[in-house]
Amino acid sequence: MSFSPSTDWRCIFGFLLALCLCLGIPAPARADDATPERARLAAVLRHVDAIDRLVEEAGVSREERARYHFDYARLTADLARVRAGIGDYLSPPRAQPRDPAELLGDYRQPTPAPRVPEAAP
Repeated sequence: MSFSPSTDWRCIFGFLLALCLCLGIPAPARADDATPERARLAAVLRHVDAIDRLVEEAGVSREERARYHFDYARLTADLARVRAGIGDYLSPPRAQPRDPAELLGDYRQPTPAPRVPEAAP
């Protein structure tokens, strides 16, 4: 499957936006809520796994000619951090202090200039 770089960016942006909306919009608490929090968080983990697979596919077929490129490794690290946080919440080994590590963010980095071999005198 081949996409243009702008299509890859739109796909990733769309999935990240959907993830943020799922995590950022609180569901109203009701006594008759049939979906417990653990099931919703397990669903979020499945979505994070799906996004991770899409990021992996997009990272393989990226265009190297652009001045800036999307930092797929940093996004993958942040997704792993989100996955670990939800996993720790769902199955805590025991009560421990929270890990204060932050997400890295800033996924745009300049592409290094190509090296030009020097001519021998």
